[in-house]
Amino acid sequence: MGKLDGKVALVTGAAAGIGLAAAQALVGEGAIVYLTDIEDERGAQAVAAITAGGGTAFYSSQDVREEAGWEDIIGRIKKDQGRLDILVNNAGIAIAGSITEMPLEAWQRQNAINIDGVFLGMKHAIPVMDLHESGSIINISSVAGLKGAPGLAGYSGSKGAVKLLTQSVAGECAADHKGVRVNSVHPGIIDTEIWSKMPNGIDPTEGLLANITPQDGANTVNPQDIGAVMAPVGYAGMPQDIANGIVFLASDDSRYMTGSALVIDGGLTA
Repeated sequence: MGKLDGKVALVTGAAAGIGLAAAQALVGEGAIVYLTDIEDERGAQAVAAITAGGGTAFYSSQDVREEAGWEDIIGRIKKDQGRLDILVNNAGIAIAGSITEMPLEAWQRQNAINIDGVFLGMKHAIPVMDLHESGSIINISSVAGLKGAPGLAGYSGSKGAVKLLTQSVAGECAADHKGVRVNSVHPGIIDTEIWSKMPNGIDPTEGLLANITPQDGANTVNPQDIGAVMAPVGYAGMPQDIANGIVFLASDDSRYMTGSALVIDGGLTA
């Protein structure tokens, strides 16, 4: 028996990294999981691997900035399963660079994915969770949403917004949507592809990461090198470390938690 037997989950940005680890961990505890992403080939491969291992999972292409897409995927889940118990708002991007040099387009794109996507997910998931007066919404923020991060001001601002949005909606749900809990997770330095996906021409080592040397020939850095320098434990975390926290917040083990910020950062913010 798994902790999440009979539960239905939706994980965004689930083709790789934290999202994929979360989807796999939720399936491992018995949940039926819907994965969404914009990387369709990798998303389909992830679902194929999960189903080959005996789990139940489905993939849909989704740009979290588009409300129609949220209506489609939530509607599909409601039609197929009759319920939605868990939403993991994981999809996000990181754009580094000085605030004086960041193009407005980059600022707006980052906020649209990191903030608007979370807003839309909660807006459309909560009414379905209300049907059974039960649900857990888990919004992936960052330690950069807890403290300022020079060189990552835009990203930090978006993730700080996720934290306060989470707390505000948690209060609304406690008052008006009985049984629906909303919490945020704040990863530290995690070994994922986000470091290699920062746009070309923007130096991710500026400010916060100034003492880290980029890999030869690459506009990125090795997250394990960052973890060795920045995390008190001396190394970067892995996606599974965050997935473990997500499973905890999705399950009844955290039944008395809402509006909480779960920090998983190897002591970075201690």
